[in-house]
Amino acid sequence: MSDLRRADRSAGTAFLRRAERAEALADSSPTAAEPLQFAASLYRAQARLATRIAALHAEQPLSGRLHADVDRLVPCHAELLRFAATEGPRGLAVQAQERVPDTPSVARSRLLLWWNGSRGKTEDYLSRALLRPYAEVLAGLALPPDRPHRTGYCPFCAGAPSIAARRSEPGADGAVRLLGCALCGGEWTFSRIRCPCCGEADPQKLPSFATETHPAVRIEACEVCRRYVKSIDLTVDGRAVPEVDDLASLSMDLWASREGFERIEPGLAGEISFPLD
Repeated sequence: MSDLRRADRSAGTAFLRRAERAEALADSSPTAAEPLQFAASLYRAQARLATRIAALHAEQPLSGRLHADVDRLVPCHAELLRFAATEGPRGLAVQAQERVPDTPSVARSRLLLWWNGSRGKTEDYLSRALLRPYAEVLAGLALPPDRPHRTGYCPFCAGAPSIAARRSEPGADGAVRLLGCALCGGEWTFSRIRCPCCGEADPQKLPSFATETHPAVRIEACEVCRRYVKSIDLTVDGRAVPEVDDLASLSMDLWASREGFERIEPGLAGEISFPLD
């Protein structure tokens, strides 16, 4: 776990930093303004939730085992669910409206199913959004959660990589490839020529695709498992926050889907429908 990188040890501050980047991009990227504005509001709601969870830990330490902590978390989720139900895009709003009246038992079961990897046929965007502040608080405490690990996934929380980045570092032979966790927000180095999903390492089977419209972005795909991760080149714009800047190029995800590739883990937009540039 020593390779895991985290820009800020305070979960609340990290969410607010992302919100500020989303707001700045929304002002300069009118075609992507809607998903970016939604992201900014979601991040601020998650920042408030992270602060509440940190307060819970101050009262009685969290264990990092969701089955033991979840009953304390569920009452904290009401605000974020109401936000999604009233402010979210239509598809997400409908899902949130269905979950607002959940009993504590049902809410607990939904979260544990997602946490343990039993997601069913569709991505459970809401459970990930609700549990992310918990995972980021655990990361700030250096308290690894009880999730099974697998190669290519986050070395701290076993979350799937939803984004990649390339960054120049002293002594490195070319740009270093970093994967970004969709759950705890951490980053870790990963081979530039390897599929995070299936481990394929043949360069001929790992094509990348780019467009002049988004010069800092590319699709890093695998012909074997037909999965991909989107990569943000930080040598082009060092101000970028990869998981946030991802939202400015959703049209590339649409293109990849039409070509038969599936994202390893949906980004912040999930499977929600937004207008694309």
